[in-house]
Amino acid sequence: MFGKKGFVTVCLVILAALLITGCAPTTPMPVAVGDSYGGGIVAYILVNGDTGYDPSVQHGLIAATADQSTGIQWYNGSDVVTGATSAIGTGQANTTAIVAIQGAGSYAAQLCNDLTVGDYNDWFLPSKDELNKLYLNQVVIGGFPSDYEYYCYWSSSEGSATLAWFQLFGDGGQYNSSKFNSWRVRAVRAF
Repeated sequence: MFGKKGFVTVCLVILAALLITGCAPTTPMPVAVGDSYGGGIVAYILVNGDTGYDPSVQHGLIAATADQSTGIQWYNGSDVVTGATSAIGTGQANTTAIVAIQGAGSYAAQLCNDLTVGDYNDWFLPSKDELNKLYLNQVVIGGFPSDYEYYCYWSSSEGSATLAWFQLFGDGGQYNSSKFNSWRVRAVRAF
């Protein structure tokens, strides 16, 4: 019925109509840990049991490509409980709570909250469990110091009014530390 040229033309007309009406498929291509995506590097893909997991839509964490600080305090000088918890999916809420309570200043959560990379401005300080995913996938994420054995990174999770969780990237240990200590910071964002 249609020649080769006619068939191609019909296909292009149908595709254009789908795009104009909004009926074209919009499902994003799946990404993998280590892929460049959303202003950074995919650090973790949510699995069943994680907050925000949806078997029909891929979600996860994107790590910034470099550290935001090589040494900054967790807090802005106020020894208060922020309610910052540890689970995957809580880092954004933790960061929001920390910034609301600690206010303006130069500290880990504020640094992540203020970060803009390209069109992305929804970065946050990862929770303890989210930070552990960065530790586990640090080689494919990249951008960590080559002698990372001695480097500690802040999480947004707190232990008390004066203590917050950090992770040593040499052995993977997670420990409580005084909020006034200066550790490294790597921001993440959710997708």
